Amino acid sequence: MSTLTAQDIEIMSPVGSYEMLAAAIQGGADSVYFGIADLNMRSKSSKNFTIEDLKKIVEIAQSHHVKTYITLNIVIYDQELEKMREIVDAAKKYNVSAIIASDVSVIQYAYSQGVEVHISTQSNVTNIEAVKFYSHFADVMVTARELNLTQVKEIVDTIEKEDIRGPKGNLVEIEIFAHGALCMAVSGKCYMSLDHLNSSANRGACLQPCRRKYELKDKESDIKFEIDQEYIMSPEDLKTVDFIDKMLFAGVRVLKVEGRGRNPEYVKIVTQVYREAVNAYFAGEFTKDNITQWNARLASVYNRGFWDGYYLGRKMGEWTEIYGSQATQKKKYVGKVTNYYSKLGVAEIKLESHTLKVGDKFYIQGETTGVYEGEIDEMRLDLEPINKVNKGDLFSIKTNEIVRRNDKLYKIELVEEMIL
Repeated sequence: MSTLTAQDIEIMSPVGSYEMLAAAIQGGADSVYFGIADLNMRSKSSKNFTIEDLKKIVEIAQSHHVKTYITLNIVIYDQELEKMREIVDAAKKYNVSAIIASDVSVIQYAYSQGVEVHISTQSNVTNIEAVKFYSHFADVMVTARELNLTQVKEIVDTIEKEDIRGPKGNLVEIEIFAHGALCMAVSGKCYMSLDHLNSSANRGACLQPCRRKYELKDKESDIKFEIDQEYIMSPEDLKTVDFIDKMLFAGVRVLKVEGRGRNPEYVKIVTQVYREAVNAYFAGEFTKDNITQWNARLASVYNRGFWDGYYLGRKMGEWTEIYGSQATQKKKYVGKVTNYYSKLGVAEIKLESHTLKVGDKFYIQGETTGVYEGEIDEMRLDLEPINKVNKGDLFSIKTNEIVRRNDKLYKIELVEEMIL
């Protein structure tokens, strides 16, 4: 570890829109991953880019020294091979950094075209022999989510000891999920949605029946039971910021944030927190006080509650107690930026709903702006200072960063009653 620096640890962030791309860059992401068309594991739960978007995405990312990864990680059928090859060819043409894949057809074709391959968690890499096999095609591998950190470290140590290298000639790097949603199935390979609703999770079309609450009914009577009042098939979200030190000691080099179906502020804040945690580790500042404030920020955006996954040796998961998010904050759409005066650093805004007052916290979000977070210390209506504006008012506020016409304004509110 003595030769490593914080810059050697890659923070990979999810992107499902241009707003999320900008937010990931603002948060300090080293790489972003995204789907193209419907050949990815979030084809139904998030927005997806098209092949025509690739040139723009890569240009934006490269201008900020951020790597780009396309997720082509679903089960591929024969009738989709041509489309898959078209995406890989476009990735090569526009200099996408790598393809994330699990299906042999994708791995083989991308490798044959000289496109860097990363092995998806869907491939269930659980041992060193799997690493050796995939090293013929891939430079980076995501280990199965069921492994604990001791097992991950054994794999990393063996890679170094046996000098296992990928196609680029470098030692194979291990990537693991650091934060975000978990599935009760083995590394996400679930058939419940297909069985119940004829919509396959392994085709990117999971309808999440596991996130619902179920009852047990006694067939001999009308007695029904709810087990511990919990969603017994819906795990809480993974959070590893508390033990980033152990993750890095295990030899992990890429920390992946889940969440292509979530919102831009989630991407920005989670990326920021994990970047800060890694930097703090190398600076000798990985302290309890820092961990406490990181946890508070992570709790402020979408989450189903948190646990540490199986990395520390847990035998059972922890299940969500309520449906949906347990975030300590929520956002409410209130208006739109109608103009921005760059010399003054002033945004003109039309309030389209609700009210806004001095002291309110807010987000301004847009494709280029990403996520600008602020607190109103002054507002002006018809050039006069005012403490409160109402629906229909055209008012102005100062911003410390550039925002843009048609950016959306959201009011941030605290969620009063949280299940902790």
